[in-house]
Amino acid sequence: ATGGHEGALPIYQRSLAIYEQELGSNHPYTATSLNNLALLYESMGRYEEALPLYQRSLAIREQELGSNHPDTATSLNNLAALYKSMGRYEEALPLYQRSLAIREQELGSNHPDTASSLNNLAVLYESMGRYEEALPLYQRSLAICEQELGSNHPDTAQSLNNSAKSYAALGCYEEA
Repeated sequence: ATGGHEGALPIYQRSLAIYEQELGSNHPYTATSLNNLALLYESMGRYEEALPLYQRSLAIREQELGSNHPDTATSLNNLAALYKSMGRYEEALPLYQRSLAIREQELGSNHPDTASSLNNLAVLYESMGRYEEALPLYQRSLAICEQELGSNHPDTAQSLNNSAKSYAALGCYEEA
């Protein structure tokens, strides 16, 4: 799998260079390109290289699109996910919370992206051992997925699985 990543790397880097040269270093497309390159680095386990790219993408999106734009929420979410992967939970927490707040406000409380934010925040709470806080978020995410995506959608299955794990961690085996 790493071979594919290595092959994609120069393409993403070239794409970023073109966007920066042709559209400018603060263009939303440049932010998207930075985000994509960061995702690739993250998938390769190269967290320290991904971090400044996610941070720069977020800064551009906040400046050019606004602090409440859905793309800004995506940048917050991706940076939070990286911090979580790095074990930096306290830094991830406010970013996930802000991403969720933006998505609820801008996309609606029943949007699939809102469900994704609820799930991501719940996973972080679970990683921090805060199961009581994770469970209602999983339940809300599950309800949205069932309503908006259907009971057989993979995201619904993931929400079910996460809820069951949280119940089990709390010792609620019947519910799990």
